[in-house]
Amino acid sequence: MARRPEHSAPPEIYYNEDEAKKYSNNSRIIEIQVEMAERAVELLMLPEEETCLVLDIGCGSGLSGSVLEDNDHMWVGMDISDAMLKIAVEREVEGDLILTDMGQGVPFKPGTFDGAISISALQWLCNADKTSHKPHKRLYKFFSTLFSALTRTARAVFQFYPENAAQIEMVTEQAMKAGFFGGLVVDYPNSTKAKKYFLVLMTGGVGPMPKALGTEEDEKRIAYTKKREMTRDIRGKPPKKSRDWILAKKERQRRQGRDTRPDTKYTGRKRSGRF
Repeated sequence: MARRPEHSAPPEIYYNEDEAKKYSNNSRIIEIQVEMAERAVELLMLPEEETCLVLDIGCGSGLSGSVLEDNDHMWVGMDISDAMLKIAVEREVEGDLILTDMGQGVPFKPGTFDGAISISALQWLCNADKTSHKPHKRLYKFFSTLFSALTRTARAVFQFYPENAAQIEMVTEQAMKAGFFGGLVVDYPNSTKAKKYFLVLMTGGVGPMPKALGTEEDEKRIAYTKKREMTRDIRGKPPKKSRDWILAKKERQRRQGRDTRPDTKYTGRKRSGRF
């Protein structure tokens, strides 16, 4: 069995420049991360046709942030790996980025965000990388400050890789102690490879939990990625990375007051060294 990354080294050391580049250039990893981010955004249940501000926790090189951009949402990303954030800057992501340890809390004012997502990051808090680290205390610090940073109608969705039932219990216990409601959604529970864990948390009280994918009741459901592509076609959105897509992205940046390069005849052309 392959060694779990969180058992190899602390995240800020494990995701060094070499690992960050490998993670951000591997087409299979990118595909999986994007699919999980798309599912997390679906579970977030943000208001349709509204631009929301979302916190991306453990944003890495901005792969999940790109999914938020595709859904016309603004986002702020936080990550402990400087190497990962540098790649996000190189990719010219739209989100604002902050270098921070989520175990020390979410450093934003109360009610800042309409929602939060996290892909493949939460399990890192279940380990003690330093003698001063107490996983249950770091989890509570994280969840309590996140609860404060969200609006009272917001959701937070975490895709993570629990090592065992004890970790699931510890994570959910600290989230509920911080004020959240919700629980675990396990997609494709009977599949070894496709099984995915999503912790769906709500700030505004108890609400109905989303349906898991891959259950008997879900056999007739269209795969979410395919449904999303169909919806995009219906809405007439241009293909990702096309000239029209890039022009629309730059126009959104200008409306947000961000510094944006002027449009030229070279806009949208493939440049070497870009991924």
